[in-house]
Amino acid sequence: MVTPRDCGCIRRSNVLDMAMSPATPDLPRNPDDLRRVAGDLQRDVAWLRAEVHAKALMIEKLRAQLAVLRRARFGRSSEKLEAQVEQLELPIDDLEEGAAETLARAAVVEPDATEAAASSSKTRKPSVRAPLPDHLPMETIVHEAPCVCPTCGGDKFGRIGADEREVLEYVPSHFKRVVHVRPKMSCRACETIVQAPMPTLPIERGRPGPALLAHVVVSKFCDHLPLHRQADIYARQGVAIDRSVMAGWIGHIAGLLEPLSERIERHVRAGIALHADDTPVPVLDPGRGKTKTGRLWTAVRDERPFGATAPPAAFYRYSPDRKAERAHALLAGCRGFLHADGYAGFADLYQPEPETGVPRLTEVACWAHARRKIYDVHVETESPAAHEALERIARLFAVEADIRGRNPADPPRRLSTPLGADPGRPEGLPRRDAGHN
Repeated sequence: MVTPRDCGCIRRSNVLDMAMSPATPDLPRNPDDLRRVAGDLQRDVAWLRAEVHAKALMIEKLRAQLAVLRRARFGRSSEKLEAQVEQLELPIDDLEEGAAETLARAAVVEPDATEAAASSSKTRKPSVRAPLPDHLPMETIVHEAPCVCPTCGGDKFGRIGADEREVLEYVPSHFKRVVHVRPKMSCRACETIVQAPMPTLPIERGRPGPALLAHVVVSKFCDHLPLHRQADIYARQGVAIDRSVMAGWIGHIAGLLEPLSERIERHVRAGIALHADDTPVPVLDPGRGKTKTGRLWTAVRDERPFGATAPPAAFYRYSPDRKAERAHALLAGCRGFLHADGYAGFADLYQPEPETGVPRLTEVACWAHARRKIYDVHVETESPAAHEALERIARLFAVEADIRGRNPADPPRRLSTPLGADPGRPEGLPRRDAGHN
């Protein structure tokens, strides 16, 4: 793995810290000493610029390598590439943070030079910032102008405009105590006691409210924060919640959500067209000092591409292995069309049933998977046959893009170029990006 030290960036922390520290003592009054200090500062600024340039070059190199890996990830089916991409992104983050830190430190030494460097870099590569989302709450802070004119001392002003600048800020989450008070009222006529019922809570005898439970669940399963880390985070806010207590909350919520999970599963399996796949996941294996590989199976129903109104949904199943029976259990009771890869465990699902002689599921092979192999052949051999196959597949993709989301009852559109025509690319046909091969 390449590090900043590999590209010749040697830190001179002692000299730089003395030169750039805001706590530097008063400058010497002797002209010779001043010239010497100025020379040292110029040399330090030159070194900082060289360091930033070296880091910029290294970032570009790593980005190029990352692009190659991402292209390979889309072009081939390899789980190891995912880890390589993640590992390559780490030094890019470190280098970019280091370059920003160097520029910030250089601003203490020579602000004008830093601003000039920043402006020149913007000239080379303009940065377009995306607008902040409209749903965010907005707070306006008005900084009033001085009451007295700094030039003439006048105190009468007329407004001619205002400059505005948006800043994205974060308000840390916090706990709060919610006290439910239910007054008991006695009827003056018959002395009947009247009281409002207590609102239902997910855990009746517990303290956590619905929002806290949702936060713990999302933090664990979406943000990958283990419960012991969440306990440490909450302890910093003065709230002690033991890991075992939160584990009990998770189990209770899992039981409450099981009917919803079963309902989603029935909805997905009732679809006429399904997508199914599996992916390896590392699983803790206590006692062995390492992890083992499990499988996470996914079934998806999404009929929006052909104009259906049924809501899309997905459900998941875990298994410790990849036996064919796992695929059969995932799609038990499903009928219609199955869009999946070439995993042999799905093959039996496409066979006719003994009772009816009709298969429960019809295989819908994936053109994207088939195209990857053809693309690899085209890159390695520049085969004319592979090139023609890619062109014809591209026209199929163009047809798919044209009809996606339309109602099947709509009249079909006439193709400008028949699929079996000359393999040359039709005019205006969108090209598929090489990164998605």
